[in-house]
Amino acid sequence: MARRAPRPAGATLPAPGGPRRIPDAAVARLGTYHRVLTDALAAGSCTVSSEQLAGLAGVNASQVRKDLSYLGPTGTLGVGYDVEHLLGRIGVELGLTRHWPVVIVGAGNLGRALANYRGLAARGFVVAGLVDADPTKVGRTVGGLAVEPLEALEGLIAERRVRIGVIATPASAAQEVADRLVAAGVRAILNFAPAPVGVPPGVSVRKVDLALELQVLSYHQVRATTRTRGDGTHPRRAAAPALRPDPRGAGR
Repeated sequence: MARRAPRPAGATLPAPGGPRRIPDAAVARLGTYHRVLTDALAAGSCTVSSEQLAGLAGVNASQVRKDLSYLGPTGTLGVGYDVEHLLGRIGVELGLTRHWPVVIVGAGNLGRALANYRGLAARGFVVAGLVDADPTKVGRTVGGLAVEPLEALEGLIAERRVRIGVIATPASAAQEVADRLVAAGVRAILNFAPAPVGVPPGVSVRKVDLALELQVLSYHQVRATTRTRGDGTHPRRAAAPALRPDPRGAGR
């Protein structure tokens, strides 16, 4: 990566929501690109090639170019991408230039961990409230916030203009919580409960199933550590590939 240089004059940022709808998988990768580009900018890099960005993000260069094409023209052939400008383009598209008040429902281990995670605020997601139905948890301070009773959920959402709800409850309570969030005006929900929730059209839900993700990792671990031989049971340890920037320099 080239060292940091002044941003080109006349560079502008597009309005969010480009001409084409970006697929969810590409949106997730844009988030990864934003993270690695932030690190590159902090290290003083000015430009990055698609090969370098691909190496850092764990994808191939053609995938990087396809994903970034949703943002419109972003790079220069033979030079690469201006890191600061590309960060701005991705940030606008992902809504990271705004602050998004978040309420977390469930002050168990997971809910408390999320409330204490400072990386959320660094990306514009401000935890505006933490609520729980358990009266023994109400009043405790977590991440600088006092846990509030579940009965306060609707008022909290209205008063603090909450836009995103996080469900960190047991499965049995997830649907009721989702219904209350939607009724209170929340249109984006991140569901950590081990159960799906039904929502009306116009409400976005992302489900994070930690057990399922671990099962996927388990599958890949078995594949990586087993060499098929006859009965397919002969184990063989395989080294995980190192993830490094492409050393070939800048260049789209």
